[in-house]
Amino acid sequence: MEKQELLKKVKEVVARVLKMDPEEIADDANFVFDLGADSMQSIQLVAAFEEEFGITMDQDKALTVQTVNAAADFIENYLKK
Repeated sequence: MEKQELLKKVKEVVARVLKMDPEEIADDANFVFDLGADSMQSIQLVAAFEEEFGITMDQDKALTVQTVNAAADFIENYLKK
């Protein structure tokens, strides 16, 4: 999957979970500080990414990911396996 396509899908998932417009989400947006995600929404994001991409992530490591770009990179590593 192309990096831009992956990033677009990540933004769509984030927008769905956080109930916002994907166009408003910057590549370098921080989930907590820029997008206002709380701890429960962070867990929902991990579950939504797993469902969207058909992967199982290490939840503890996934919850340390703080930006949209970093999430795309993190997910990309799982897609390569």
